[in-house]
Amino acid sequence: MPFTVYAVYRMPSPYFVSVFLIYSLSMSEPFLSIVIPAFNEAGRIGISLEEIQGYVRSRNFPVETIVVDDGSTDKTADIASGQKGIRVLRNPGNRGKGFSVRHGVLEARGELVLFTDADLSAPIEETDKLLAAMESSHADAVVGSRALERGLIGVHQSRFREWGGRFFNMLVQIFTGLRIHDTQCGFKLFRRATTRQAFKLQRVERFGFDPEILFLIKRLGGKVVEVPVRWNHNPATKVHYLRDSLLMTLDLLVLRWRSLTGQYEPAKASKRQIQETRD
Repeated sequence: MPFTVYAVYRMPSPYFVSVFLIYSLSMSEPFLSIVIPAFNEAGRIGISLEEIQGYVRSRNFPVETIVVDDGSTDKTADIASGQKGIRVLRNPGNRGKGFSVRHGVLEARGELVLFTDADLSAPIEETDKLLAAMESSHADAVVGSRALERGLIGVHQSRFREWGGRFFNMLVQIFTGLRIHDTQCGFKLFRRATTRQAFKLQRVERFGFDPEILFLIKRLGGKVVEVPVRWNHNPATKVHYLRDSLLMTLDLLVLRWRSLTGQYEPAKASKRQIQETRD
């Protein structure tokens, strides 16, 4: 069956030159899907989408942009759907960030899927770093990290939040075995074919979903790498520090219990299939 060469793409300086030969059976298939979970983001979703669309126009591969509206009570969905080339998905009510990302990833058609926060705390141009890391390492997931090079952080969180984040990451490593320094940065790239099953198995619907999805990808035999990215704290964050920190810690405990009681067993059955897909 014939294939079509989509693009030869060069990573901009200062990153090394990278060549992507993208094959597809149909020119309608995007190379990259960008998934943006959004809840009551009317005040900034328009500006963020304009920045994303500017990035998309500057690249030589096909991209689809998906906004997942999480039961917003403002005009988030109307603003997003009013922009050309934006695909809007609607959750059945307010289900949470984890549910929104899962919804978007499972609906995505791209070979690769980028998840980014609606406020673009990590500038969309940092996608190039994740693409380069995925190609060079043959990873299944690339995690944007604030912890590897803290000098790249332009606007910091409060010291209380930063130290709380470090403590939570220590708990993540204890309960999941992941050797990731920052699981909570809202900027991650996934290889759709090899991580789709992990998203199907995902149970956590709110802010604590990141450790679970990375844990499941590793459990399925996937490779996860971490790269430093530029990042700026947005004071309009939707994360309620005390309440959501407690809930995320509880999610870690439940993740461990599910793992010990065999509730993720379908992952073992899928491991061979995913390895065949990778090969």
